[in-house]
Amino acid sequence: MFYVYVIKSKRTEELYYGFSSDLKARIDSHNQGKNIAIKSSVPWELIYYEAFKSTKDAHKRELQLKKYGNARTHLKNRIQNSLL
Repeated sequence: MFYVYVIKSKRTEELYYGFSSDLKARIDSHNQGKNIAIKSSVPWELIYYEAFKSTKDAHKRELQLKKYGNARTHLKNRIQNSLL
């Protein structure tokens, strides 16, 4: 399986969108500060993920979330409503 995930910084409340074939290891990697771009916002918590059978579909979804504001806005609303 391949995963598109959203993590939230517990320190800054910033959101980060990513893609991985090993979700647990990737989250651990983020929290160990191995991703230089978001190292300053550690610790991170997983708040959402989607699973895909193909890497192509997962990568396409990750790019959609990173590139298009409407996709992010829709997902943020979906996450927010699930927390109510």
